[in-house]
Amino acid sequence: MARCVEDTARALACRDSQAAAHLKLISIWVIFFTSVVGISSPVMLARYFQGKPMYDKAVLVIKCFAAGVIMSTSLVHVLPDAFDALSDCRVASRHPWKDFPFSGLVTMVGALLALFVDITASSHVEHSQPGPTDHYAPVPALTQEELMETKKPGESRCEAGELGPSHEQRVDELVRLKQRLVSQVLEIGIIFHSVIIGVTMGMSQNQCTIRPLVAALAFHQIFEGMGLGGCIAQAGFGFGTTAYMCFMFAVTTPAGIVMGMILFSMTGYDDSNPNALIMEGLLGSFSSGILIYMALVDLIAVDFFHNKMMSSSPWMKKTSYIALTLGSIAMSILALWA
Repeated sequence: MARCVEDTARALACRDSQAAAHLKLISIWVIFFTSVVGISSPVMLARYFQGKPMYDKAVLVIKCFAAGVIMSTSLVHVLPDAFDALSDCRVASRHPWKDFPFSGLVTMVGALLALFVDITASSHVEHSQPGPTDHYAPVPALTQEELMETKKPGESRCEAGELGPSHEQRVDELVRLKQRLVSQVLEIGIIFHSVIIGVTMGMSQNQCTIRPLVAALAFHQIFEGMGLGGCIAQAGFGFGTTAYMCFMFAVTTPAGIVMGMILFSMTGYDDSNPNALIMEGLLGSFSSGILIYMALVDLIAVDFFHNKMMSSSPWMKKTSYIALTLGSIAMSILALWA
């Protein structure tokens, strides 16, 4: 099933271990700095708008831009790289890799696992938040206006099914917990991707491949960081949790580069080794499945179909769609280099 692809970029003339090591040391600091800038920008922007009339709208636009970045990351960057790794001649000529499209299979497994985690965690959150509003019924499908119309004369507000203030607070809390869950699962998927990028670069001894990657990955981390940072900003984490999540994103790719360099020095394996290509392809496919699910289900679908600001303001929906498109285009353009 797999197609054998020759990679001419790995020419022997480009293999210089000393020059490659120098480039990798530079990339560690460049990527760390750009990662910090990328993920902290939406967080700081959201805190600047906090308490102002435009806060919710600004955060929503940032999050839509972030959703475009995440969707492009999964479909234009991660998944094609995974297919390429498993269709390399050194892999595609062996059993069972040449008999079945494992990249697509593992991508599907990643998406299904993300769905399972989403369902399980959401159910746990909903059933583990006891409070004084337990006697209220679950959130009804009817709107507040429809409930008011159906209330009979003489009925109490609770008997008519109308939502009380404490019930609304509980719903807001559940929504906030859901947003935090989305941010955490999304960061796990991005960390998978970042580790793969870092380890692959760290093991590579091809200076012709590494040199353009340094600049390309710098912009890559800025946009990917903006994607994750937008979700973190909307989740409303405390300062400590926000700082920790930003730090983890910033250090993951540089740490992956260091791990790759150590792995090469201990084993002699580099990014052209068949086993390294198989691992890269499988992990890339898995993280791609997670990111695709998160982008389409937990980001785009939730905001465009279940957000009151979208339904009540046509210009807000148009602005958000433009932000989504710009995020997708900006990240997709980087595929020319990385």
